[in-house]
Amino acid sequence: MSTGTRYFVGVDVGGTNLRAAVWDADAERLLAVQYVPTLSHAGHAAVLARLAGLIREAIAAAGLTLDQVRAVGVGLPGRLRPAEGVVEFLPNLVGHWVGVQAGEVLTAALGRPVHLINDARAMTFGEWKYGAGRGVDTLACLTLGTGIGGGVVVNGQLLWGVNGTLGEIGHQIVEADGLPCTCGGRGCLEVYASGTAIAAAGARAIREGRSATLRDMAEDDPTRVTADMVARAAQSGDATAQAIFERAGLYLGIVISNVVLTINPQRVILGGGMAGVGELIFAPARRTLRERVHLAPVDHIEIVPAQLGADAGLIGAAAWAKWSGIRA
Repeated sequence: MSTGTRYFVGVDVGGTNLRAAVWDADAERLLAVQYVPTLSHAGHAAVLARLAGLIREAIAAAGLTLDQVRAVGVGLPGRLRPAEGVVEFLPNLVGHWVGVQAGEVLTAALGRPVHLINDARAMTFGEWKYGAGRGVDTLACLTLGTGIGGGVVVNGQLLWGVNGTLGEIGHQIVEADGLPCTCGGRGCLEVYASGTAIAAAGARAIREGRSATLRDMAEDDPTRVTADMVARAAQSGDATAQAIFERAGLYLGIVISNVVLTINPQRVILGGGMAGVGELIFAPARRTLRERVHLAPVDHIEIVPAQLGADAGLIGAAAWAKWSGIRA
């Protein structure tokens, strides 16, 4: 295989779907994005087999063969040992994902090098190389979705930490005796500013009779409230919904303030579904940063939306596979 091979595969493993695409590194574009349901209840062996098949389908759909692909990058939502290709724990997938040799299994199935990376770090890497972080050598990236993930680049290096765990910005503690988090801790940012947290706050507002707008949207059923519903209520002028985002933005701004004082980034990138609400959450986050940080030049720090959208993880995983091959 020529060292000049330009094609890599990026994979995004989600709780609902598996997604794979070929990345043309020369043209900097994705080819043939494919997806199938994850069906994680079938167990990790079945999921990895489906994933190998999906990767083959994406390569074929791009008009390529396996021997034209240099390497595969796989973004996973959990704790990994990337150097060993091992999944330590995946909290968002059903099944026993503990100590799974995912890299070895996929390499054997495909005959290509396979590199694992946490999905939030994959998004960070993608945005840094090809999106909102291009041209910046120190940044932080947060993905605001059902949960909150993140990643950090300092002086031109994606910081990895022990077993790739550095960058769990969503699990910084913002309330010392706060609500319990799925990570096992308490008071994490994720509990207060994720899409799940926004929806839960909206449901409480209905139960407590504080938002007629949300009550009507949800047809008086708190269990039907979604984060998108709360955003639409806020954009329509509902004061309670606006207060929910104001509070979420406050907590987000506190964590951004901590990050700024730790690594002094030139740019903070916010991606994921909740970043799509725009100034509802960006404005209070920026205001909190300005109000609380006085030992760093915050006027020069940009808080910007991500640019790669839903493809950030695919692009980042593929780019990680390319970089890992160069590094090796």
